[in-house]
Amino acid sequence: MTELNSKLRTLHDWLNYIERIHPKNIEMGLDRVNQVKSNLNFPISFPIITVSGTNGKGSVCSILESILSHAGYRVGCYTSPHLLRYNERIRIGQQEISDDELCKAFNIVEVARVNSNVPLTYFEFGTLAAMELIIKAEVDIAILEVGLGGRLDAVNIFDAECAVLTNIDYDHMDYLGDTREKIGFEKAGIFRSGKTAVCSDTNPPASISQHAASIGAKLLLIGEHFGYLIKRSSWDYWGDSNSYQSLSYPALGSALHQLRNASACLATLGAVRDTLPVTPKNISQGLLKVGLPGRFQALPSKQRVILDVAHNPNAAHALRNSLSDMSGYQKTYAVFAILNDKDIDGVVQALAPEVDVWLVTGINSSRGASSDEIVRVLENSGINKIDGSILTFPDPIAAYVFACKQSTINDRICVFGSFYVVGNVMEYLEQKKYG
Repeated sequence: MTELNSKLRTLHDWLNYIERIHPKNIEMGLDRVNQVKSNLNFPISFPIITVSGTNGKGSVCSILESILSHAGYRVGCYTSPHLLRYNERIRIGQQEISDDELCKAFNIVEVARVNSNVPLTYFEFGTLAAMELIIKAEVDIAILEVGLGGRLDAVNIFDAECAVLTNIDYDHMDYLGDTREKIGFEKAGIFRSGKTAVCSDTNPPASISQHAASIGAKLLLIGEHFGYLIKRSSWDYWGDSNSYQSLSYPALGSALHQLRNASACLATLGAVRDTLPVTPKNISQGLLKVGLPGRFQALPSKQRVILDVAHNPNAAHALRNSLSDMSGYQKTYAVFAILNDKDIDGVVQALAPEVDVWLVTGINSSRGASSDEIVRVLENSGINKIDGSILTFPDPIAAYVFACKQSTINDRICVFGSFYVVGNVMEYLEQKKYG
């Protein structure tokens, strides 16, 4: 069968189907997805940059995409998860892929899957469809974000010209291990022999350097092989192969973690400069124009509203630092929901100093922590429910609407904790805008 499945006419139909056939017990490994990839016979003729890490993957992908696009290259970019539409996950020339193109790609993958007689996870199916679309678009370069870990992630079936590791922290420990050394080894699995690997973790576990040495990858470490210098209204980048002065701060923010992300991008571009050269002007334009919804995203409104998908302690600390850099606000209302497999206590401890009122809600997902669970963590952290510092709501929209009604122009609202809660609020705002 090569024609579009007659029962799956819309993107909604396909996504429901892919989710329905997702194996109940996920078998970690690349054998199944490699079998389907072989049937697809992908003719890859462009360089690939693979990005992994606990936090900052989306920012790195977006910065690279923006700079390379401003240099005139046709860029294919695959990221996850999405906030509003699945289409967000695949961009060609900085444009989201259409429903029709996705449906056709899904059908091609499904034919290859059936011929291989193997199951695929939701992410594996989507990764193969993304590469089908990227190849069809005849891009100059592809940027692929790892979904989970690295060594056994579906993205790792494609060989990278340069691999990027943002940072290593505790997340997905059931799959990646319970130490930074184990997690680092899993994430370093995206390195390739004889190719460059860039790491912007300021204190990387030894397993990263050990793995790079064992396979003969050229590892560039922040602070040793590249880095940044902060100036009053700009910053400088220095590296083994390229340096730039008086750069604009990324549009994503001037916080240190974003400068580390931007530095990793410039080190990566240095590694591929023979194939894809960029100019200082391309870099400046790319940094100024980069956008990434849900990453310390400020909304135009009566109050200052911040959306951030921070969902682990490391990301929560970065959010806290960004919030503390803002001044002149009397109260901070936090619309907070999180998945139950996250370190809820660690996230709460990181953000507690910046939050006055916690507006707690559950998430419409089997993995979502209930509001009762979150309240228990808050109370155990010393936050008092009796004085009105903790309020619960049936869903993120109710919590956000309450925050807007209660807050004044001198207050701020921060929506954070998960892609689910940020996506819910963004969808509500979009419907409100156009409805």
